[in-house]
Amino acid sequence: MAGGGAAPPPKQEELQPHPVKDQLPSVSYCITSPPPWPEAIILGFSGLWRNVVRLLSPLSAVPLISLAGFGLYELGFPGVAKCVEVGLPEIILMLIFSQYLPHAIHVAKPVFDRFSVIFTIAIVWLYAYILTASGAYKNARTKTQIHCRVDRSGLISGAPWINVPYPFQWGAPTFDAGECFAMMMASFVALVESTGTFIAVSRYASATMIPPSVLGRGIGWQGIGTLLGAFFGTANGTAVSVENAGLLALTHVGSRRVVQISAGFMIFFSILGKFGAIFASIPLPIFAALYCIFFAYIGACGLSFLQFCNLNSFRTKFIMGFSFFMGLSVPQYFNEYTSVAGYGPVHTGARWFNDMINVPFSSKAFVAVLVAFFLDNTIQRRDTSVRRDRGYHWWDKFRSFKTDSRSEEFYSLPFNLNKFFPSV
Repeated sequence: MAGGGAAPPPKQEELQPHPVKDQLPSVSYCITSPPPWPEAIILGFSGLWRNVVRLLSPLSAVPLISLAGFGLYELGFPGVAKCVEVGLPEIILMLIFSQYLPHAIHVAKPVFDRFSVIFTIAIVWLYAYILTASGAYKNARTKTQIHCRVDRSGLISGAPWINVPYPFQWGAPTFDAGECFAMMMASFVALVESTGTFIAVSRYASATMIPPSVLGRGIGWQGIGTLLGAFFGTANGTAVSVENAGLLALTHVGSRRVVQISAGFMIFFSILGKFGAIFASIPLPIFAALYCIFFAYIGACGLSFLQFCNLNSFRTKFIMGFSFFMGLSVPQYFNEYTSVAGYGPVHTGARWFNDMINVPFSSKAFVAVLVAFFLDNTIQRRDTSVRRDRGYHWWDKFRSFKTDSRSEEFYSLPFNLNKFFPSV
């Protein structure tokens, strides 16, 4: 789950482990098919998630969105440092192209900031290729070669020219009830984090606040995406991409047409294996450098919702501070415990039960919004002044799809799909 999907507490040698990682060779379709997609589809299209989101205020949305970005800090500079001579130039060039050149060199169209990612990746990728070809990593440690070289262990030569994926290509699906329950919880955490990223995308796209019915519809479509992934054996669920949300903030391009064309390119490169392998040869520290900027944009978007809250209120300060602190502290405890003991704090004979508890409390955004959402809807909620302090009244106009005329412009589905998936 690229954009913020939850995973069990990571081991020291793993970046993003999967709660059923050990079953991947046997292709247990519990990984994707049974748990996540019915849950997301049912919660989304039935309107249940819409009713939950209606209780969300700007105050409780701040820790959700902020930690959906800031909470991924371990994927940023620690990844850059694995090959600092490649990752650090990417950060520096990104800052120059996106923040300085647009103001130093005035052109008719926004070229530098809009295409900064393409320009900088091409430059640093070429630089990494020169380092690799010149033998700079010939005597380097194995880890350094893995992160810095662009010709990693026959990646391109071993890829087929054409590879057409098809349903159940890894064998017939198998089911494990215990792992299904564990993955249902992981899917729910991804659903919560995706909600925060949806809101961030709407803000950076200069759209109105997303109506709850549209958020529920998006979660339902996310479940359909996971279902398709399960059929093709991708061994992972689907969540909103935090990276792409940050890219939208950087480039200011929120056009659906751009997304559709990008999806076409991804399908194209997934079938032509050689071309896909060429792009996969980009050193990972380059992506980690981009994460430093993309995730920062999402975290800052969450903080921007504080403008709707009364920051002079002690209630606001307490809920904000306590939710942020617990959102960082609780997952830190779960992750440290796992790195030392090799298993999570909840360790019973039922692995599925362990994952159902350890997975959600390892997600910073999930813990933070759980605390903020509960406190915001229970502490002096009926008080009129509190309603204004939490910024709830600012979103009144957008709690229904039909109460704002701009909703049709921003959130109507293409190809007349609104007829089959109406928003209320």
